[in-house]
Amino acid sequence: MTQHIPRILMVCMGNICRSPTAEAVLRKMAEERGIAIHIDSAGTHAYHVGEAPDRRSRKAGEARGYDFSVLRARAVCSEDFERFDLILVADQANLAELRRRAPASYQHKLSLLMAFAGEPQGEVPDPYYGGESGFDTVLDLVECACCGLLDYLEQHQGATFVVRDA
Repeated sequence: MTQHIPRILMVCMGNICRSPTAEAVLRKMAEERGIAIHIDSAGTHAYHVGEAPDRRSRKAGEARGYDFSVLRARAVCSEDFERFDLILVADQANLAELRRRAPASYQHKLSLLMAFAGEPQGEVPDPYYGGESGFDTVLDLVECACCGLLDYLEQHQGATFVVRDA
C-alpha cells in the first residue's frame, strides 16, 4: 500500500512575497524532518505570473537558508481545489476570495496558514509596501506556522486533514 503524500498549496495575493516564502520554508523544513510532501504556491490574482519572488523576500529568506531559485508566480486555478489536500492562505481577504471561488465540496480544504501556529496568530501581513523588516516578520510568522503544520503532519500521518477554524 502506497502512503499518500500530502499536497499543500500556499496562497497570497500576487504569489511573490508571502506564499513563495511559505513554500520555500515548508519545503526546507519538511526535507530536514524527512517528511514527504508536495508543496506549491499561487496567488489569488495574476499580477505577477511567471515572475520570480520579490527580491526583498528572496534576500530575507536566503539569509536564513531558504531556496527561492526555482519559484515563479502563478495564479490559483480551479483545478487547485481538487488537486491539493490543504490550501493555506496568508490573510482573511485572500481566504474570502478562495471561499468565493471554491466549490462547496472543497471548502473544507481552505484555512489560514497561521491556524497552524498554535495560539491564534491571525494573519501573515503583506510586506510589499512596507520596509525591509516586514519581510523578516513574514519569515518569523511563516516559520512558526510551518513548524506547527509539520508537527500536525507527523502526529496525523495518513489521516484526513481537519482544518482548524480561521
